[in-house]
Amino acid sequence: MPHPASEITDELLTAMRDGDEEALATVFSHYRERLRRIVRFRLDYRLASRISDSDVLQETFIAAAKRLGHYSKQTEMSAFLWFRLLIGQQLIDLHRQHLEAEMRDVRKEVALQPTGPSPHTSMAIAAHLVGKMTAVSEIVQRAERIEKLEATLNRMEDIDREVIALRHFEELSNVETAKVLGIETAASSKRYVRAMAKLGHLMKEFGAE
Repeated sequence: MPHPASEITDELLTAMRDGDEEALATVFSHYRERLRRIVRFRLDYRLASRISDSDVLQETFIAAAKRLGHYSKQTEMSAFLWFRLLIGQQLIDLHRQHLEAEMRDVRKEVALQPTGPSPHTSMAIAAHLVGKMTAVSEIVQRAERIEKLEATLNRMEDIDREVIALRHFEELSNVETAKVLGIETAASSKRYVRAMAKLGHLMKEFGAE
C-alpha cells in the first residue's frame, strides 16, 4: 500500500535504501517543496527564464532512480540531504551547459560582462537580496546591483556565506547545515549568528554607497 506523501516512516526509508522505486517516489514527493526552494535559490538568476524548477526536480528524480543503488551505501546521509546533493550536481551541469557553452547568448540577455569569477553562492544570495525587477528597463540595473552586492558578499569567509545560504535561504535546520558543512552542530549555530551579524554590517555599507 502506498504511503501518504506526508508520512515518512523508517519502513519506507528502508525500502528506499533497498532499491524500491515506489518508496523513492513517495519520499521524493514528501521533500519536493523543500527541494524546489533550493533550486529556486541556487539556479543562476540569468537562467530563470530558460529553466523551470520543475524541470530540475524531474531530472533530479530521474538521477535519483538511476543512482538508488549508491544511496544504500550512504549510511550517514539522510534522504533529503542526498536529494539535495543530486540537485547540486544537476545545477552544476546546467550552469556549465548554459553559462559556459552559451556564455555570449545568456549574458546578452542582461547586458552584463562580469569582471571576474566569483563563488556562485555569493551571486545567489545577491540575486535574492536585490529582489526581482521584471521590466525590461530594469534588467541591466538589477544585473549591475547584483554584481556590486556579490563583490561585497565576497568579503565574507566562504563558510559564513554558505551557512547563511543553507540556514536562511534554503531553510535547512541547524543539524542539516552542520552535516552539509561537516562541522559540529554547536559550531554551525555560532557561525550562523556571527555570519548574519556580518551580513547585516555589509548590507548597511552597501546601502550607504
